[in-house]
Amino acid sequence: MGLTDYESATSRAAANYDLRRVVELLMRLRNPHMGIPAVHLAGTKGKGSTASLIASVMSVAGYRTGLYTSPHLLDFRERICLDGKMISKDHLVRLMASIRPLVDEMNAHAYLGKITSFEVMTALAFEFFHRQQATFQVIETGLGGRLDATNVITPNLSVLTPISLDHTEVLGDSLDKIAAEKAGIIKQSVPVVSAAQRLEAMAVIRERCLKTQSRLIEVSDGYKAEFLGYLGNGQLVKLTGRLGEYCLCLSLLGHYQRQNALTAVASLEVLIEAGFKISPEDICEGFRQARWPGRFEVIKGNPLLVIDGAHNEEAVAELVLSLEEYPATAKIEKGERVLVFGTSFDKDAQAMAALLGGYFGTVVLTRSAHPRAMKMDLLKQAFEGRGLQVLEADGVPKALELAGEISPADGLICATGSLFVAAEALKGKSQPRSGTGS
Repeated sequence: MGLTDYESATSRAAANYDLRRVVELLMRLRNPHMGIPAVHLAGTKGKGSTASLIASVMSVAGYRTGLYTSPHLLDFRERICLDGKMISKDHLVRLMASIRPLVDEMNAHAYLGKITSFEVMTALAFEFFHRQQATFQVIETGLGGRLDATNVITPNLSVLTPISLDHTEVLGDSLDKIAAEKAGIIKQSVPVVSAAQRLEAMAVIRERCLKTQSRLIEVSDGYKAEFLGYLGNGQLVKLTGRLGEYCLCLSLLGHYQRQNALTAVASLEVLIEAGFKISPEDICEGFRQARWPGRFEVIKGNPLLVIDGAHNEEAVAELVLSLEEYPATAKIEKGERVLVFGTSFDKDAQAMAALLGGYFGTVVLTRSAHPRAMKMDLLKQAFEGRGLQVLEADGVPKALELAGEISPADGLICATGSLFVAAEALKGKSQPRSGTGS
């Protein structure tokens, strides 16, 4: 189709995004996104995990639930799921064949600019859910909110996960500007659930809700997550919401997943109040069944391998907290901990290195195959002088191989810095996974 791929592009100016393209494409498809109840999520971190929790519960509750997320880790089809199962290759091929003539016709004129690959995937997801007679859909923004291709729906609920500095070349160079872009998913009179936010971000969200006359539920107000311990492949937690308490086993590991779970509970309680049939048992079972790979994913072996898609300062801080808390990693000494690290060129490697340098004894720096990967000299500048041994490897597979050679059998290897590094680390890892957890 000759589609523009802004996910891989090294320049992603806001001027390139125009909702009118996806609106026109959906009109040509007879608006498949309309008529299916929806939750719409935006945020800097945690939105994928939160979306997967909500979708899992809705499926358990008996709703035929579509889940649209991005980016994918190992398979492009991960982005479009129905009741926890990826779209089949056959369905994907047939849908692409049906949508291609419409895209080609639009691109032939391109008076709004050429349609992008993400816009096509978004339309394709809505069309798939419509054809499969989904009765609920959980939709995650790809980038930002206001100009995101998913921002064509009028959902039953808008959800904002934690917001921090990210994608500044598109969303703005300050927290309030980024929050304004994320809060752009808030629609007139549609209720909003917000995770705990920094003051600047929350002020923007509150102002937007006042303008749109939207009820705002703040997870920081009265919601509580009590950690009870680890059990098998999950963590035992007691989550306190407005409508009740939920003692459950959360399948997603990691300190930060408790806050994501609270945001999901707050969202589900709003849906309950709106008339959706969701029981406390549905919430407990849905949280137990939920899967979200590449986020504090523990792969048993000698040494132990932890893969996490943390890609900014806040997420890395949560990763370190999780490593310090999780029993299997907490007992490992600093000298036996090896970090495999690579990130994208627009990320704050210095801030992440400052947090990681004190925890690991050795770092193996590498670059993912993604065109946005940060250059090696910048990675070295970030980690040098931080009290740990700094090594280099050409590509994530070789970095993991080197880490395995220098790590003792009872040591720890942690691969992080970007979802692309996490994805490449996951490839070929067939060992039993002890858990999946932003």
